[in-house]
Amino acid sequence: MTASEFQYQLIDLHAPLLSFAYKLTSDKDEAKDLVQETFLKALINSDKFINGSNLKAWTYTILKNTFINDYRKDLRHNTYSDQTVEGSALSKLPSNSADNPDTLFISKELELAIESLDDCNRIPFKMHSAGFKYKEIAEKLDLKIGTVKSRIFFTRRKLVKQMNS
Repeated sequence: MTASEFQYQLIDLHAPLLSFAYKLTSDKDEAKDLVQETFLKALINSDKFINGSNLKAWTYTILKNTFINDYRKDLRHNTYSDQTVEGSALSKLPSNSADNPDTLFISKELELAIESLDDCNRIPFKMHSAGFKYKEIAEKLDLKIGTVKSRIFFTRRKLVKQMNS
């Protein structure tokens, strides 16, 4: 398939991709942005498309993965901890957190509690909260992955107890 054929076939997928993006986002503007980002990624990575395979499925996969990655990125920016049972008290803050005095107080209290932790617990916890994977933390701190997981788990549990008391 030539580059121009690829582009024409990609343009023909605009309407179905937009419909799929709208189902994921429930917002017309976000859906349009998602389709535009999908087109950009498809064009940049057109050399990775295998001739004879399904272009529609390939672009749908790009769109879906882009949506998931953006969702995870937004979740990391709005989350202090994982969405586990113990971490639920530390999870997502309201989006208007800058305007809410209660939220500001709680987040400052949480920051103080985190800063009061020992380095061996605080550093892995903060790295995990910033979006690092367990494996990345283990490699950077030269620890076993099980040690990292247990430190984060027990730190989360300690913070929840501290915040609830």
